[in-house]
Amino acid sequence: MSFYGDITLISGTAHPELSASIAAELNLPLADAHVGRFPDKEIDIKVSEDIRGRDVYVLQPTCPPVNDNWAELLLLLDTLRRASAGRITAVMPYYGYARKDRKDEGRVPISAKVVANTLVGAGAQRIVTLDMHAAQIQGFFDIPVDHLYARPVLLEAVGQLGVENPVVVTPDVGGTKMARAWAKRLSADLAIVDKRRISGSETVIENVIGDVQGRNCVIVDDMISTGGSITQAAETLKRNGAARIVIAVSHAVLCGPAVERIENAPVDTVLVTDTIPLKIKPSNMKVVSTAPLIARAIKNIHENNSISRLFQ
Repeated sequence: MSFYGDITLISGTAHPELSASIAAELNLPLADAHVGRFPDKEIDIKVSEDIRGRDVYVLQPTCPPVNDNWAELLLLLDTLRRASAGRITAVMPYYGYARKDRKDEGRVPISAKVVANTLVGAGAQRIVTLDMHAAQIQGFFDIPVDHLYARPVLLEAVGQLGVENPVVVTPDVGGTKMARAWAKRLSADLAIVDKRRISGSETVIENVIGDVQGRNCVIVDDMISTGGSITQAAETLKRNGAARIVIAVSHAVLCGPAVERIENAPVDTVLVTDTIPLKIKPSNMKVVSTAPLIARAIKNIHENNSISRLFQ
């Protein structure tokens, strides 16, 4: 039983296709809301339904164009707060600015914390997100954060590919915890590509820790941005004798030369979720839907049921 009124779903303009899929899974309509632009490109918002006391979920990943989608989300949250919504939840399948989660050198911002502060300040009372770049970002909030994992839907997709006797590979040491969780679910061995980052867009592969000779490899990561690290990892595995290579990634940011790099990489299939809309994608990329997972999470939150059971 919910302490709030009925569910209301409101979609921003970041990813209307995913919003529609989530609404269809819940068998609910999207609220009548105008989210447009004034001639000078300022954001214009008007919710045309009474949402007083309702349990409202704003569906808006802060994917590229990040700043526009972020500002749109903040204004939607403020609109709902001023309209006396019962509870306001920001559903962010992709959390932008997550890569700057700490001050690792002088005179830099902690951008992920700035985003957290603005969301709460604008009126968010709960956050739902999926595979944050750094899980500790949850600690930036003093409101509940439901951190979902794309692993169940990607595991199902990997299973459908029929990858036999796999080795789970992380393209950098920082992803070892994620890769270990994958390896446990697949009853697979684990390998690590030892990567050294030169700059924000350049990395150097040192070596491979683990045996990949003649093995089918599943490279797992939270995102593909420019595609440099993950395609270098695939090339390194191939040089070390890997047989079939599959990539499974939560967020396909795909900026810069990413599409070309993935097309030319020695990879059989690249599995990504639909947390970010793709205007163009490589021919070897397959998109799997997170809508059922997010819809179940929304239903469980509304009914005060466990979220963790979604991953058991």
